[in-house]
Amino acid sequence: MRSFTGVFIAVLLAAALLIAGFMLHARRPRTDLDEPTAAGVRASGKCAECHVRETPAIVHEYEMSRHAARGINCYDCHQAREGQQRFEHRGFVLAKTLTASNCAQCHATEYRQFLRSRHAAPAWAAVTGPKDFTPAQLALGEQYHPGWVNRAANPIAMLEGPQAITSGCNKCHAVGRPNADGSIGTCTNCHARHAASVALARTPETCGQCHMGPDHSQLEIYHESKHGVLFNAQRAKFNLDAPARTLTTRDMPVPTCATCHMSGIEGMGVTHDTTERLSWFLFAPISEHRPAYAMGQTNMKETCLKCHTRARIDQFYSEAEAVLANTNQTIQQAKAIMDRLYAEGRLTKEPFDEPVEYLYFNMWHYDGRTAKHGAFMGGADFVQWHGNYELVSKLSELKHAAAELGSKAHGASNGE
Repeated sequence: MRSFTGVFIAVLLAAALLIAGFMLHARRPRTDLDEPTAAGVRASGKCAECHVRETPAIVHEYEMSRHAARGINCYDCHQAREGQQRFEHRGFVLAKTLTASNCAQCHATEYRQFLRSRHAAPAWAAVTGPKDFTPAQLALGEQYHPGWVNRAANPIAMLEGPQAITSGCNKCHAVGRPNADGSIGTCTNCHARHAASVALARTPETCGQCHMGPDHSQLEIYHESKHGVLFNAQRAKFNLDAPARTLTTRDMPVPTCATCHMSGIEGMGVTHDTTERLSWFLFAPISEHRPAYAMGQTNMKETCLKCHTRARIDQFYSEAEAVLANTNQTIQQAKAIMDRLYAEGRLTKEPFDEPVEYLYFNMWHYDGRTAKHGAFMGGADFVQWHGNYELVSKLSELKHAAAELGSKAHGASNGE
């Protein structure tokens, strides 16, 4: 009987070890599992032989990366994937342009999460509409964001012209660029090409490359907030390189943009869907709940609880939503004036051919957004002077402009 029990326990332990081994094996990156190709073997060290002389900075950047530490070589990323244009380079066949597809061969979960975010297809469509998307890419974007991909091109961008779009708009909106290989997006906008750094993606200035300026002042608001002030004072003590899934408040006791919107701090799930913890469409002229409002707010509050009490968090949200409601009311007044001017024929249907249209646009696109973002990110000056003051000032200006347009129309009808 003892012999049977011993054998049974041994078999049970062996089975458990086998199952654990399979589970660990399944979680390893593809590059750890695939048999190396001849080209892959030759690429190890071969690429650096030339590039350390010709473009040394990219070699040094790569040497600092986690990819280098894991033994991933240049060819692993630069080899052509299905649907990518190829070219011959010193004995290697490489992809002419790398896309999210190259990153997704190892980071498939992160790519799928990214596709659900507004950083994906809606970002590119916000400038030029749906014209650059294949039917499959358009359907994928519309699946997650109905009406935000299959939309008209941005009239302001069209007025500014292709030069401004190429060197301005697209430098940020390319994060959601549709690629010829069928993928969407450009991971290196946030992670950089050769360093592929998680620390870089956690740095506020990385997000601030795009999220700054008068229409979405998140970087400026962050640096004004207590979070930003503390981060700038203490950042030398942070472990910005800590792995995402094991990040703790000891690594980052003060949040950056990534902490609140993406990180898995203290056991929370990591996500590349930057909309997962959001509850309102703050960028809209008149803000409404996002479809998953309650879940988004719950997710964000869970992050806040790593540092703050629930009562303080609920108070903060209550005050922020009060600012949002007040901002909505002001913009609704302005919209009602504009709607009346259009209905009475005092404005043409052509967008942005009359000064008053720019005035209304500036109200919601700059000042309204600023007030709302300031409220939800702890930037008092942006709620008031850069937000609400500008709103009430421009509302007064809009009312006088509408009255002037009315008197001109009245004079014209009397033959004056």
